[in-house]
Amino acid sequence: MLKLLSTLLALLLLSGVPLRAQRHEPALSEAEVETLRETAYVASDRILAFIKFLDQRSGSIQDLSTKPRRPGREKDIHDRCEQFTAIADELDDNLDDYGPRHRDLRKALPKLLAATDRWATALKTPPDHEAYNVSRKLALEAVRDLREAATTLIEEQKAWFLAHPPPKEDPNPAVERPR
Repeated sequence: MLKLLSTLLALLLLSGVPLRAQRHEPALSEAEVETLRETAYVASDRILAFIKFLDQRSGSIQDLSTKPRRPGREKDIHDRCEQFTAIADELDDNLDDYGPRHRDLRKALPKLLAATDRWATALKTPPDHEAYNVSRKLALEAVRDLREAATTLIEEQKAWFLAHPPPKEDPNPAVERPR
């Protein structure tokens, strides 16, 4: 009997039949990916785009938990938490890249720091449930990591731009002179 079960399992795996755990929904939609492509050259704008995407996911989690219960709610919360974590990790990777390059993030970082409080509150809204407790815990850890990264970067940016002020723009640009 054991040999039969192991043979059936091997055939199932070799047949290419996708298993439930192998199907993953992408964290970002095509439109969101396009937005990230468009903002790739302006670090502050890219961070603000990530904030928008994370606000949408956290709002969705909060809505799912506060609206009347419907079938599949726990799986939806689980999926949104996984999406949230994937996006937050990508943002954290971007922050790790921007910091040493001294990209000017001074306008976006305070907004990111404020957003981490909103996200943590939204992620804590759903009651405990075994279907999403682990994914929610990972999402909360991602929020904590973003908060730490933003706090550190704010201090580093203050020190860097104090020591290396950006050039001031000339309020009266050179006027073309007639020949």
